[in-house]
Amino acid sequence: MVNLDIENSQSAYEIDEVMIKKLTETVEMAIWVEGLEEFNIEVSMNIVTNEMIKKLNKEYRNIDSVTDVLSFHQYDSIKDSDELDENLFLGDIVISAERAYAQSIEYNHSFLRELCYLAVHSMFHLFGYDHMNEIDKKEMRELEEETLKKLGINR
Repeated sequence: MVNLDIENSQSAYEIDEVMIKKLTETVEMAIWVEGLEEFNIEVSMNIVTNEMIKKLNKEYRNIDSVTDVLSFHQYDSIKDSDELDENLFLGDIVISAERAYAQSIEYNHSFLRELCYLAVHSMFHLFGYDHMNEIDKKEMRELEEETLKKLGINR
């Protein structure tokens, strides 16, 4: 079971019930692809302004710029952890709506597709994946694309 708490802390872009439902399905599918569906998983998601994400990026990563998504994980790596019980709080996802919208135009797909991609990308960070080298990046991208494909979300 998944408990996804989505907060919309910006007003420039509408986040409607259809989008909330698709984001929830996206998070659920990422959990399924990772093989964690037997756990009760909790994730918090906040959709924010560029100003808010820039402040968080500076505070937590010492990078004074806007980014599209930030992931605050509870575990360094789910797959390597031996301290898991049936209830898992994976962490927090913060998405810049402004940046997501701009990227949807840049990549020529929908705003919803970009939000779902950023949610999937962040989920795999919460699971412990990263993209600091080409091998890890390839593995993470393949899992992201597999997740989106299973949902029928294409570029």
